[in-house]
Amino acid sequence: MNEKAGKQSIRFGEPPYIIGSAAVAGPKEIDGPMAKYFDRVSEDATFGKDSWEEGESEMVRQAVNMAIQKSGIEKEEIRYIFAGDLLGQIIASTFGIKDMSIPTFGLYGACSTCGEALSLSAMTIAAGYADNVIAEASSHYGSAEKQFRFPLEYGNQRPLSATWTVTGSGAFVVSNRESEVCIKGVTTGKIVDYGVKDSMNMGACMAPAAADVIYQHLQDFGIKPTYYDRIITGDLGKVGKTILTDLLAMNNIDISGNHMDCGIEIFDNDEQDTHSGGSGCGCSATVLAGYILKMVASGEWKRVLFVPTGAMLSTVSFNEGQTIPGIAHAVMIEHHEKGKDV
Repeated sequence: MNEKAGKQSIRFGEPPYIIGSAAVAGPKEIDGPMAKYFDRVSEDATFGKDSWEEGESEMVRQAVNMAIQKSGIEKEEIRYIFAGDLLGQIIASTFGIKDMSIPTFGLYGACSTCGEALSLSAMTIAAGYADNVIAEASSHYGSAEKQFRFPLEYGNQRPLSATWTVTGSGAFVVSNRESEVCIKGVTTGKIVDYGVKDSMNMGACMAPAAADVIYQHLQDFGIKPTYYDRIITGDLGKVGKTILTDLLAMNNIDISGNHMDCGIEIFDNDEQDTHSGGSGCGCSATVLAGYILKMVASGEWKRVLFVPTGAMLSTVSFNEGQTIPGIAHAVMIEHHEKGKDV
C-alpha cells in the first residue's frame, strides 16, 4: 500500500519499475567520459534539421521511440507521456512528440524536469491510473544559450562558475511490469530562494534546493546518507557541489563519501573547457538513462538517490532584477531481483 512519508515524501507499496530507457546526445557530449554509455550520439548539433530547436525535438523523438523499443512493449500500450525542456512553451517536447498520439503532460521544472517527470510517472503507475507511461526531458546548448544568455555568434566570455548546457535527451518507460530497476519512493522539492541573481552561477542558485530536499528525504524516510551507494545530483557542477556538501554539513549530514554530480561526470572539464561542468534538463536525464540505470540494473549499485536540480528563472524575471530560485526532486531508485518481493 502506498503511504505518505514525513512532510514531502511518498513510499510506494508496490514500486513501479523502469523497463526501458534511452539517451541521445550531441557533439560536445561525444568527447566526454559518458559518451560510450549513450544509445545514440550525433556530430551534427541540429540532428539533420534546420535549427537547434528542431534538432532538440528530433532528440526527443529518437529517445522516446528508442526507450519504447528497448522496453519490449508497443507504443499503443503507453498511457501518458510526462515531458519537458528549457524552451519557452516547452516547444522541444511539443514538436518532438506531437505525432505520437499519446496523452501528454507538459512539464517545466528547469533542469530538475527529469526528476519531476519520473516522480509523476511513478505516482501515476503506483496509483493504478496507468500500466505504462513515459518520462522524458531534454536540453540543447545552442537553443538554451540563445534564449537565456547570448547568441553563440556573440562569443561572450564565460566565468569559471558557468556551466555548459548539455545537448541531450533522456527517456524512460515506467511500468508496473517487473524489471531489475524499481522506484521505491519520491520526495517532492520546495522552491528555495537564497537571493542569488547571477545567471552564470547556476550551481549557487540550485544547491540550496538540493540540500533542502536531500535533508527532508532523509528525515521523511528515517535513513542516513550511507543507505545509498550514490546520492546523485543533476547539474550543480563544481561550484554547486561544494555549496551542497557545506550546507548539509551544517545539519550534521555528510555525503562527501557517496555523492556524485551528473554535471561533473558528463564532461572532462579540463579537456573540454566546460568550467564548472554540465547543466540542462538533458544532463541528468542522459546520465541516468545511459549510465546510472545500468549500474543499478547490474546490481553494482543497490540503491541510488537521484536528485535533479533546477534554476527557476526566465529572461523576463532576470531582466527585471528578480532572484533565481531553485528546486530539486529526489527519486529513490533501487536494484530489484526479478521474482523476489520488493
